[in-house]
Amino acid sequence: MSTAVLSASAATIPNNLNELAPLVHPGRKPPVLPGQDIGHLAKWSVSSFKFGFGPECLQDDDPDTFWQYVPVSDGPQPHFVTIEFPRKMAIQVKLPLLSNSPCTIPSSFLSMYPDIGFMLQKISLFLSFPLDDSYTPAAISIRAGTGLGDLQEVRSITLEKPDGWITFDVSTEPGDDGDGFKPVHAYILQILILTNHMNGKDTHVRGMRILGPVE
Repeated sequence: MSTAVLSASAATIPNNLNELAPLVHPGRKPPVLPGQDIGHLAKWSVSSFKFGFGPECLQDDDPDTFWQYVPVSDGPQPHFVTIEFPRKMAIQVKLPLLSNSPCTIPSSFLSMYPDIGFMLQKISLFLSFPLDDSYTPAAISIRAGTGLGDLQEVRSITLEKPDGWITFDVSTEPGDDGDGFKPVHAYILQILILTNHMNGKDTHVRGMRILGPVE
């Protein structure tokens, strides 16, 4: 398991790529990243929601809508999103960022990170502390497994007043060839909101994308 602390000011690329931190893409528009969104292949469900603010708001590409968790009692968190694939998926993107690559990668992306030969972006979340205040997630846990009974935590992240699309790897286990990270093969992916900013109880998540190749 790996924990990353993220500031909303800028993306940080550490010297050790095995500790690649989440990237912050400011603005409301989803970032253009290598790989494809495979979320439409899965069934989405949430722990609870306010009427009109259900899981469909996570995938509608509208930053003005959001999933809002509403506690059914005064019980504690976590709140969670469960994503169930019909077959085991490799939740990973691994593409060479080379000038002769057949993949179409924005030149702005290459200019931002010229020294990185690959990108492993797997989950993108749109969060906005300026808009959502205490409804904004502060600590997130990612779990994966073949069923609800064997989910294991593969990543945890701490956020500090995020504002924009937060993109991060599901796995931080180095690949066998030392180039990137091992993929997470799973039928079920679960994103848990462990805590919110300012000890808020309800949660707002304005967008979510799952990136990875279709095997």
